[in-house]
Amino acid sequence: MVWGVGVFGYSLAVMHRSALGVAGLEAAAHFGTTPGIISTFVVLQLATYALSQVPVGLLLDRFGSRVLLTTGTLVIALGQGMLAMADDLSMAYAARILLGVGDACMFNSVLRLLPRWFPPQRVPLLSQVTGMIGAVGQVAAVGVVLPLIQVAGWRPGLLLTVAASGVAAVLIVAGVRNAPPGEAPSVVVDPIREIPSRIRGVTTHPATQLGFWVHFTAGFSTNAFVFMWGIPYLVVGQGRSQAEAGSLFALLSVAAMVAGPVVGAMTARHPLRRSTMVLLLVWAVVACWAAVLLWPGPAPTPLLVLLVLSLAVAGPGTGVGFDFPRTNLPVTRLGAANGIVIAGGFIGGTVLILLMGLALDWMAGGGAYTPEQLRLAWLLQLPFFAVGITGILLSRRRLRRLMAAEGVVVPTWREVADRIRRRRGLPG
Repeated sequence: MVWGVGVFGYSLAVMHRSALGVAGLEAAAHFGTTPGIISTFVVLQLATYALSQVPVGLLLDRFGSRVLLTTGTLVIALGQGMLAMADDLSMAYAARILLGVGDACMFNSVLRLLPRWFPPQRVPLLSQVTGMIGAVGQVAAVGVVLPLIQVAGWRPGLLLTVAASGVAAVLIVAGVRNAPPGEAPSVVVDPIREIPSRIRGVTTHPATQLGFWVHFTAGFSTNAFVFMWGIPYLVVGQGRSQAEAGSLFALLSVAAMVAGPVVGAMTARHPLRRSTMVLLLVWAVVACWAAVLLWPGPAPTPLLVLLVLSLAVAGPGTGVGFDFPRTNLPVTRLGAANGIVIAGGFIGGTVLILLMGLALDWMAGGGAYTPEQLRLAWLLQLPFFAVGITGILLSRRRLRRLMAAEGVVVPTWREVADRIRRRRGLPG
């Protein structure tokens, strides 16, 4: 029950977070501006979300999940309510800042509940299931928020979604507890003067750094696609109807929900190969993007489906990043460490969204952009992949050296192959 209530609050946060990604054209019409300007709403929200992760993580380690989940849900409701009532861009920007702060409290708080309420071997799977259920919020953004805005109008449509967050806040207060009865709540109260050294210790640990780069590399492209440029690319760049684009978005969400438990089970079963699995998922995304962007003219539907599926599976890949701090840091430091990990994919996604918006406005001169311009804008993600893959390889090397010093040695692939041959009685 504790976990379920927390996940419900998180899924609503994802719904509110994703609303502008699917209703970007409606938002541009409401505020009388361009989609490029609307992209700055998303950039501001995601930047706030990313920058809030470390302070929220420190507060989470100090006060626990119940307080942070309640606070985050109420702040999200306030921000989305302000966005509904806004008629000018300044108020809309303030609303997106509030939404980013509230959203930053949610996922990390749910993750911190898991080691206290479930046995360690179930945590990797449940972490993925948490993200999987949270993806229902993306489906709700397409299937609930967008139709409400289109039918009822901008203001009534958004206000109706705010009511759900009020219900979630009541449920969290009533149902969430930081730890099982009789157990210590696992919160820590550090003197203020020790907070900088604590942040430094968590940040410089190779497990935190590897988690950050895993989240960054597996997440930035999916975030840019989901939160801002996916629908415009499918509609304008690929010539698809709004309904077809919405169907591909729904497929992405459903596929991520299916892939999450599989990735979680593989993580639990092969803990020494977690980063290798993520690298395979990342290379699949790179290959699909290359095929779509190099295709002359609009890509065929099967290729777009493959792209959406690769982005969907990479989403759960970001969740593997949380497993490195969980298995290498004390539970009283997980709030801060997970906050740094979460920041990875959202920093990357935020910067990519901003760069794409600036590039499109520059190429289009403030007017409507063309399919070719959208294709060129998506090419900006190539250096992000290069930096992220390099970060994974370097931080993994450092973590494996630390693990070897503690007696945990990751065997080479040749040693694994030799072991399999010996077990099967095959000639070597």
